[in-house]
Amino acid sequence: QVQLVESGGGLVQAGGSLRLSCAISGNILSINLMAWYRQAPGKEREFVARITYGGSTAYADSVKDRFTISRDNAKSTLYLHIDGLKPEDTAVYYCAADRRTWGTPATWGQGTQVTVTS
Repeated sequence: QVQLVESGGGLVQAGGSLRLSCAISGNILSINLMAWYRQAPGKEREFVARITYGGSTAYADSVKDRFTISRDNAKSTLYLHIDGLKPEDTAVYYCAADRRTWGTPATWGQGTQVTVTS
């Protein structure tokens, strides 16, 4: 079992920066993939970024120039650094994890709200 708890969301002005964190606990050694997804109001949840156990990263085209995914294994924490926030980045951001490196992750956090004002 793996537990994920996100934090770091909030109300930010457009153009600002934010760092989201995801604290990981439980059977950490079983995790081979960690990812961030987001769900905007009235929209479906969408993939944002991912990082494998080996450190390979991938991003959605819409965010790859502004978002950076990273992890600190010593702190068992996943991060998402966001620069140049836009109002369209407003969403609930979810941390996710899986032992597989493909498909929709099996384990999810509760989400953290990011609201960007213009």
